[in-house]
Amino acid sequence: MSSRFQGRPAEDFDFQMIHYQKDAHKATITFNRPDQRNAVNYDMLMELQAAFQDVAWDDHIAVLVLTGAGKVAFCAGADLKEQQAFIRRPRDYYKWMEAFIRAHEMLRSLGKPTIARLNGMVVGGGNEFNMSCDIAVAAEHARIRQVGTSHGSVAAAGATQFLPLIVGDRRAREILLFNEWIEAQQALDWGLVNYVVPYARLDEKVDELAEKLYHKFPDKTRYTRQQINFWRDLSWGLTIQHARDWLAIHNTSPETWEGVEAFVDKRDVDYATLREKMAEGIDPGYHHGPPTQTCPQCGARHLPAGHQYCGVCGAELPG
Repeated sequence: MSSRFQGRPAEDFDFQMIHYQKDAHKATITFNRPDQRNAVNYDMLMELQAAFQDVAWDDHIAVLVLTGAGKVAFCAGADLKEQQAFIRRPRDYYKWMEAFIRAHEMLRSLGKPTIARLNGMVVGGGNEFNMSCDIAVAAEHARIRQVGTSHGSVAAAGATQFLPLIVGDRRAREILLFNEWIEAQQALDWGLVNYVVPYARLDEKVDELAEKLYHKFPDKTRYTRQQINFWRDLSWGLTIQHARDWLAIHNTSPETWEGVEAFVDKRDVDYATLREKMAEGIDPGYHHGPPTQTCPQCGARHLPAGHQYCGVCGAELPG
């Protein structure tokens, strides 16, 4: 008897941002934006949700492998060109974040074991996808990095919740506060990945692990994962919606502006100026002073305190 709760052939899906493949009992989802280092955008998140649901419903599939296209990057996190628009419309970021949250929740509650095949650099949100998987296999050249405090954001959608559980509190603080690259062997030593192999043997190792997982009782495996996920689910559930709101509101903050502008301008972040303004009691969000002036000529309000002339009518301001 047919059921609506069945998987479909992978070819049935017209995905543009991911590549979806089924091979016997293994499904593989590939972040497929190699020219953007497989960065995640909204369209990719929606495609991931559709693919995750199909994997969950397909009883022929025992294991999911998540990886990136090419050899350079597994996933470089959120697409910063898309994120740039959210500085002007933070409410749109709030909506984008819902898609990010759902994708992760569907991945972790898939009911089937998942393997992160780390084929290259793993950055920011990319590492959060890595940590949402059960097992991680890294190529020798792969590197992992969290970048939030360097780039004007906070790793509040997985990394701050999961890293203390995976690598311990002290190492989590080092990763999140210093934002330095973690080479594959160090990631293995710290427990951030399970295996490190030469790139030429990456698929062989992933297939070996997938075969082992296939020869396990599916219902027992599903419930084992559910139990193991308790602490992740607890920390995630208590913090993720707060993080969603906080990140959306702070998209208009001077730190986020500086981080994104530095990326767009391909320059170093000017941390010193931000700190100097704060030390002098100047809000770094107001490049020309707070919007406290009113034009005596035309009545325009909220003009910067540092401006000498009205930007509407050109009249001289009292200062």
